[in-house]
Amino acid sequence: MTSLADQNDKWASYAGPGGYNDPDMLEVGNGGMTTEEYRAHFSIWALAKAPLLIGCDIRAMDKITFNILSNKEVIAVNQDKLGVQGKKVKKEGDLEVWAGPLSGNRVAVVLWNRGSSKATVTANWSDIGLKLNHSTVVNARDLWQ
Repeated sequence: MTSLADQNDKWASYAGPGGYNDPDMLEVGNGGMTTEEYRAHFSIWALAKAPLLIGCDIRAMDKITFNILSNKEVIAVNQDKLGVQGKKVKKEGDLEVWAGPLSGNRVAVVLWNRGSSKATVTANWSDIGLKLNHSTVVNARDLWQ
């Protein structure tokens, strides 16, 4: 999944309304990944405006898989009318920041730890394309909470 995300990222500038990149079907629910890895996978695909093709057996999916694949707010990022593919904007070892613009002067951000140990991923406003001054108020939240 990670190599597919990297390959898809290289083609971000070619995607947009009328034509989106297709990194492959979702592997969420097929085994081999943790819940956090499934969330990261779904988040990156949503940010990339990739077709969200479910690759698991929907007749046998568990509640965790169902909850990931039916997260309305993450799906809304994928379906945002601006239609601009998000991309990797910062990388420090295994820690990455992916971001993309949304309609309504909004930005979607994925903080992705590709390593196997717990870590803190940090993004500056400039990393995600925001030019803010000290009086700017920003509302941010976790779509998985």
